[in-house]
Amino acid sequence: MEYGLVLWWLVAYLALLATGVPLAALLLPRFADRGAGFALPIALAVVWFVVFLGGHLSLSIAMYAGFAVLFVAAGVALYRPSDSDGDDSDGGGPDDVNAQEDGFSLERRVDIDRRGVAEAAIVFTVAFLFMIAIRAVDAGVHPTMGEKFLDFGMLKTILRADTLPPEDFWFAGRPVRYYYGGHLVAAILTRLTGTEPRFAYNLALAGFYAMLVTAAYGLAGSIAASRDLPRVGAGMFGAFFVGFASNLATVLEALRRQSATWLTASGREGEFWYWRASRVIDGTINEFPLFAWLNGDMHAHMMTTPFVLLTAGVLFEYYRTPAEERRRRQALVFGVVPLLAGMLVVVNTWSFATAGGLTFLALALAPTDPLELWPRDLAESIPDHERWQAELRRHVTALVSAGIVASVGVFWSLPFWLAASSGREIGFFPETSSFDGLLAVHGVFVAIFGLHLLRHGLPRLDSEHADVTAVLLALGVVLAWGGASSPALALFGPMILVAWILFRLQGSHLARAASGAADRARNAVSDGGSSPGTIAGPLATGAGGDSDDPSTADSTAGRLRNVIGYETILLIAGAGIVVLVEFVYVKNKAAGGRFNTVFKMYADVWVLWAVGAAAALAGLVENHSPDLALSGPGWRTAMRILAIGLVFSTSIYGIVALSDHFTGESYINPNSHEDDPTLDGLRFVEERHPDEYPAIQWFDSLEGQPNIVEAPGTDMYRWSSPVSSLTGVPSLAGWAHERGYGRPNAYPARVDDVDTIYTGSAQQRAFLLESYDVEYIYVGPNEQLEYGARDLAVLDDMTGVTLEKQWGQRPGAVLVYRVDQSELPVPR
Repeated sequence: MEYGLVLWWLVAYLALLATGVPLAALLLPRFADRGAGFALPIALAVVWFVVFLGGHLSLSIAMYAGFAVLFVAAGVALYRPSDSDGDDSDGGGPDDVNAQEDGFSLERRVDIDRRGVAEAAIVFTVAFLFMIAIRAVDAGVHPTMGEKFLDFGMLKTILRADTLPPEDFWFAGRPVRYYYGGHLVAAILTRLTGTEPRFAYNLALAGFYAMLVTAAYGLAGSIAASRDLPRVGAGMFGAFFVGFASNLATVLEALRRQSATWLTASGREGEFWYWRASRVIDGTINEFPLFAWLNGDMHAHMMTTPFVLLTAGVLFEYYRTPAEERRRRQALVFGVVPLLAGMLVVVNTWSFATAGGLTFLALALAPTDPLELWPRDLAESIPDHERWQAELRRHVTALVSAGIVASVGVFWSLPFWLAASSGREIGFFPETSSFDGLLAVHGVFVAIFGLHLLRHGLPRLDSEHADVTAVLLALGVVLAWGGASSPALALFGPMILVAWILFRLQGSHLARAASGAADRARNAVSDGGSSPGTIAGPLATGAGGDSDDPSTADSTAGRLRNVIGYETILLIAGAGIVVLVEFVYVKNKAAGGRFNTVFKMYADVWVLWAVGAAAALAGLVENHSPDLALSGPGWRTAMRILAIGLVFSTSIYGIVALSDHFTGESYINPNSHEDDPTLDGLRFVEERHPDEYPAIQWFDSLEGQPNIVEAPGTDMYRWSSPVSSLTGVPSLAGWAHERGYGRPNAYPARVDDVDTIYTGSAQQRAFLLESYDVEYIYVGPNEQLEYGARDLAVLDDMTGVTLEKQWGQRPGAVLVYRVDQSELPVPR
């Protein structure tokens, strides 16, 4: 086990986290932890922006510049020049720092919550080491049942590149047509730490996991603390739901079989296998984070999750910023969010839609009117005398503003769109999900959010809201009727509707409460206690929730505690995605129907719902105000039992899967024994493919990105295209994934050309070698099986082709031929 590397990477991560703390506090001051849970993603995002934009000129220089910008920005955020004579008469708190020399001083500019920073560091460390333990017993970058060959090849090709976009290691001579932004983050960390990629793969993978868990802890805790619910409890729920919880497929299958023995073994027909829980709804993939990281891919939909939550966090900061701070709200929406949206485009393009939808929801449902972001003359010219006019104005303004955010995000990420993205067609009305499948995948969140809406909605069913009740019933009937063809619409449509109406019914109360409490609520950093500036007293009882006097802490506290909040926006966002993919999908030649659409979009659904459900569950357990339904001592006990049951039922998969994992039962392609753990992703090559291992190492030692030829990877998810996949040296035709990356016709043509290089006449071979500027021809076991010995022997007699390296004795030797372009017998 490489303990020194683990410690070195942990130190690097924590150093970046510490560097990002001032920036997080400046960006997210209304978070209970002053944004400490997002300090590391923010730090990496700053570096990433510089590297992505500058990397189109020079990757090496851009990486140095990226860290320089980070350190300067952190210093500026932390301190500011001052003409102060050094006294503390300005009323600064204990966090204020003055460093005076010759009349010049630096003053602390941001308020940093040291406890929040410590908690973020602890949560990150625990999550990182937990994932290191998982990866260390099955670290192999193998091709079976996953995308590790793709992910490792992406990391390697970026590390080999001089500029962006990187060259496609499976389609030599062309740029990658895939979202490579997450692999760019991993490459930045690899270069920063000076680590060999064979180890950096698993270390970076563990870092992405720990960032996700830490971000969920910070955001869920801050959402809860903003309404004086237990911050630490909600944060722990958030960390659990994203880091360890599973869907209900395993529990439901065990109950169906009525046998606990089904959970005791794996690998044999009819018994537990960790893979099945990710294939619940027919024709789709339904991963959750623990499965994804247990399987060990470093795929785009996994690496994007911390930055999706960062986007949600910035919009939560906007949601809590009062109307008086107009410029700050404008900066958050039109300055920060477009940057993050553009980053999501490059990291995982599927998440770009999530950023746009979240922006619309936050603007439409926040306490402040989104039109206040626009010029005041324009706002005053739009009528809002009638209620319907005001609502229409609010939602249209939110939609247009979200469109502007998306447009700016697309604009600054144009280098990716123009070079690396691939076009897709939109499909409609695919085969829909079953009701049972939806409950198996989303059932835990349905239970939490259903109760959450019920206890906030039932008190509204009175004569004052009779018109709204009638509309709800009518629309409920319509949705139930529509559910005959779309169970997702029947299940989640009413939840979206109820949540939306509750937001708008409480809008005026919440606006007044938020205006008076935004800054006080952010100081609720203790878990259930009070500190100076913390709203206390009536929050414990729910009193004052109906008062119209926003000037008192009591009325403010009641409103904030007893109304739905940002957690419900996350509910609507996730539910909207689930319903949307039942009707619209992106066509993909790599997989039929909506297979890939559900796969990638459900990743965002899980993390958004995990955070929202964590805050909602904290309210179900702790908030039993008489102003809410399902409250009181009896309900308190019931909710605690429910929370225990949900945690237990969603833990069974992890307990059994990890038991199998650490005993070797669930390995697909193990490279070590539990007594000999390693993070070396290529050890399995040395053990299982010893004949090719020296050749792969030789190719890996080459400088630059010389074009090579190896047998095409038309049969994916097996040992094919190993040289390009494990070294980043570009091959003419790698895995057939290229068909789905916007090259449906070009890839088969390349395959034919590669076959000709191995089997054609000397003249044909020479022409193609010259056309593709090939420098090396690889002949390994795959090539020897695919092509006859007679055809391969022609290479020995070709002009311009010489044997460069040989491992083993013929027949069966692994051979590398060098191509001298100047000697090839082709017309010049």
